Amino acid sequence: QVQLVESGGGLVSPGGSLRLSCAASGIIFEIYTMGWYRQAPGKQRELVATITSPSRTNYADSVKGRFSISRDNAKNTVYLQMNILKPEDTAVYYCNARFGFGSNDFWGQGTQVTVSS
Repeated sequence: QVQLVESGGGLVSPGGSLRLSCAASGIIFEIYTMGWYRQAPGKQRELVATITSPSRTNYADSVKGRFSISRDNAKNTVYLQMNILKPEDTAVYYCNARFGFGSNDFWGQGTQVTVSS
């Protein structure tokens, strides 16, 4: 059974930082492309960042220079370091694991990030 469990969300002031974690189980973690997506109220889910194995990264333009994705294959965990947070970063953040095309595409339950003063 595949599980992706996110943690690290919360309330932070503008300009602050948060670090999200996603612990994976039930997959061969090191072969999966891991990603973070987010969905704000009334908006579609959007890509934040992805990381392949080995660690080639890709970022949405809106987070480049502020967010950093990384992975620890020994711990089956992917991270999202979020700095200089803005109110528009407020959303539910979802962890994704994907391998190839088709059914090897899994999602976590999401973690809320709220940026507000």
